[in-house]
Amino acid sequence: MRLLLDTHTFLWWVSDHASLSRRARKAIADENNDCFFSVASGWELAIKTSQGKLDVGGSLARFLPEQLALNQFQLLPIDLRHVLRVATLPWHHRDPFDRLLAAQCACDHLTLVSADSVIADYGVDLLW
Repeated sequence: MRLLLDTHTFLWWVSDHASLSRRARKAIADENNDCFFSVASGWELAIKTSQGKLDVGGSLARFLPEQLALNQFQLLPIDLRHVLRVATLPWHHRDPFDRLLAAQCACDHLTLVSADSVIADYGVDLLW
């Protein structure tokens, strides 16, 4: 399976947070699955860090690459086709980052690992 981790999923995974569902934890840990982290999530984390809403225990510039490498998560870039797909999405969700993740899943045939059930309204596969 090809999994795209929602921003909160990534944070809960790297911190071993109890909010991460058993099913999500098992899927991420499964070596047969490819796990992706979107540049959109990195952008979201950068904004939250700069606003003082998120503390990663040091520099985000160090934290993100270290966690991606440690967990063998692949970085998913934002392509023009992803952005254009956002323009066709209905307004089920107002969060621009979640809309972009939904577009990436639709374009790249990824399953989104997220506790946000509204994203399933976009017709993308959701795992939680």
